[in-house]
Amino acid sequence: MHVEKKTLRMKLIVMTQSTFFVEEDKILSLLFEEGLDNLHLYKPGAEPMYSERLLTLLSPDYYGKITVHDHFYLKDEYHLRGIHLNNATDDVPVGYKGRVSRTCRHLDELREAKKRSDYVFLQNILDSQSNPNDTQSFTEEELRMASRQGLIDKKVYALSGMNIDTLYMAKDLGFGGVVICGDLWNRFNIHQQTDFKELITHFEKLRKAIS
Repeated sequence: MHVEKKTLRMKLIVMTQSTFFVEEDKILSLLFEEGLDNLHLYKPGAEPMYSERLLTLLSPDYYGKITVHDHFYLKDEYHLRGIHLNNATDDVPVGYKGRVSRTCRHLDELREAKKRSDYVFLQNILDSQSNPNDTQSFTEEELRMASRQGLIDKKVYALSGMNIDTLYMAKDLGFGGVVICGDLWNRFNIHQQTDFKELITHFEKLRKAIS
């Protein structure tokens, strides 16, 4: 998809690696220091004690910038930003009050999901850079039609395949934000590296690209 680059005014969300690793708290702290204001804590299948341990290693100053995908009790216990439901039709936990976001996988889910959410992710915009099983689900024309119909708007964030180059495509299509995962974490080998300067530098470039 070739799109003319435009001035961007989008939200930037970073999603964590799906697994925990030794330097994670240090990297996340630096990302917050560099201006990250919405981190999605996504650790599918992990025991809650590991998420709690990670949170205790971070400054409480950052808790209000963290959204959790599981173990929703953490939201109130640590005064986090909000919760994320991994499916468009999932119900909010009984008695929950606060920010809610959802993941949509089909364009026809967007209209209703937006009514029930502060924002939503539309997954598989392009091939994922972190999960080879998540491949592009939409043609450019389908996305443009959804934008013209008002399905894609400032409450919809593009997920999968997002990087500095595709930010401009997402903006042109009318997305209100992008979710960065593989483009960032693929720059740091959690098993072999201890120097994460390249990752932080790349985040700074992403921040400048949307400013």
